[in-house]
Amino acid sequence: MPAESDQSLKRAVVIVGGLNLAYFFVEFSVAVAIGSVALFADSVDFLEDASVNLLILIGLGWSLQARAKLGMALAFILLVPALATLWTAWQNFSAAHVPQPVPMTLAGLGALAVNFTCATILAKFRTHGGSLTRAAFLSARNDVLANIAIIFAAGVTVATASHWPDLIVGLGIAAMNADAAKEVFEAARSEHAEAQI
Repeated sequence: MPAESDQSLKRAVVIVGGLNLAYFFVEFSVAVAIGSVALFADSVDFLEDASVNLLILIGLGWSLQARAKLGMALAFILLVPALATLWTAWQNFSAAHVPQPVPMTLAGLGALAVNFTCATILAKFRTHGGSLTRAAFLSARNDVLANIAIIFAAGVTVATASHWPDLIVGLGIAAMNADAAKEVFEAARSEHAEAQI
């Protein structure tokens, strides 16, 4: 990657990482306050995204083989929000807690704005830097879809007064994180094989 492009990518991941970390605190606070599985899953995902971008920043100057190994590690990091969500979902299922739809909608709209901004920033770098930048872009893209689902779930919750929309969306976010982890691991494994040729 040319030096100028490398510097642009570094600036991009610093901005994206900062936005993710800042909104983690906002969304996590709302999730805990209203007992939302979907917001909890998404907030943990913001923290994971901030960590991924930090690791990308660290690994940019590394060799292809070293970046591939870091990419494999990132694939496992992407699974953390999915596992945390499963635990929260089980607790919600047991208690049948219905989250408040208005705070859920507002937090979802804020998250959508942050993730759309991050996805836009990272879109032009998704084919540069191998599995590392692919991990960041996939996370941001998936998060936009997740936030739309959270807003929809809040609307259904208003109509039904049920805990199921929140629970289903939370599990869907967990599944998306697992799929992204699989894609990143496969890309990193391919890079590692290329580096050894």
